[in-house]
Amino acid sequence: MKNSVKVLIQTISAHLNTTGLWLADIPLRLFLAWEFFEAGLEKLNGENWFAQIQSNFPLPFNLLPANLNWQLSMWAELIAPVLILLGFGTRLASLVLIVLTIVATAAVHWPAEWSTLSELAMGYSISDKGYGNYKLPLIYMVGLYFLLLKGSGQLSLDALLRKRS
Repeated sequence: MKNSVKVLIQTISAHLNTTGLWLADIPLRLFLAWEFFEAGLEKLNGENWFAQIQSNFPLPFNLLPANLNWQLSMWAELIAPVLILLGFGTRLASLVLIVLTIVATAAVHWPAEWSTLSELAMGYSISDKGYGNYKLPLIYMVGLYFLLLKGSGQLSLDALLRKRS
């Protein structure tokens, strides 16, 4: 009985490993593509509000005109998610969105003032209560970091191109 349970667990584990090579990253790619593309569409159809926060941008982005930063972020949020969705240039697209998310966190989501770790931790939320709200950008960066290191998996244009070369 003990041996058959062990064999069953090993069989299930082997099937999940094989399936994971093909499908594990798909939900993450869909989620990140949706979230960033939606933000890009909002910028495409909205008004540029970057002039109000330009001084909060980290170097070198604080030296660029607000209109250029708006265009850079909008096109990054429109093009990189499509690449991630297709699994084409996934690592580069992930890196672009990580940089974009770091800039957005510094400019918009990081607490304006904090002096203790408990005050900083208050910003780990999705709210508008004056403590920052860096929880969602951090979640995005964790997913993007995974794609940056792992790539897009077997069900992707990157994998197809690797097989053809």
